[in-house]
Amino acid sequence: MDTTTPESKQINEWEQLRINLHRTSNLVKNEIRAFLEQFDITPQQFSILNILREADGEPLSTNDICEKMVDKMSDTSRIVDRLISKDLAWKQPCSHDGRKVQVFLSNEGKYLLSTIDTKLKNLNSIFYSLSKDEASQLNGLLEKLRP
Repeated sequence: MDTTTPESKQINEWEQLRINLHRTSNLVKNEIRAFLEQFDITPQQFSILNILREADGEPLSTNDICEKMVDKMSDTSRIVDRLISKDLAWKQPCSHDGRKVQVFLSNEGKYLLSTIDTKLKNLNSIFYSLSKDEASQLNGLLEKLRP
């Protein structure tokens, strides 16, 4: 008969890793969310703005944007519409397929991203307890975990 209680159960290194990754992920998500609140945008909106910036003026459909999103559960069309209502992006019908729309980063969106860029070091400071070598090693390990 097993007399161990949940509190005394030994967990192995992989279980501890899962727990640590989950806690760290939540910490980072909360820090990002709090950081972006000052700019009145969500992490998903920030992600889409960055995807549009990386397109460098080339039009992207909402499907193109969704494929590039880290969070695939996002309702990309709704988020794009919110960015448009904030004048951070704009869209037009696709010239060769009227069922699709093309999304672009507006000048206001470019300005907001440049403003955020100047303050990103504040957000990155949560990682400064690691040395450059430790950060590099952790990056490598995390990339190794992803397929």
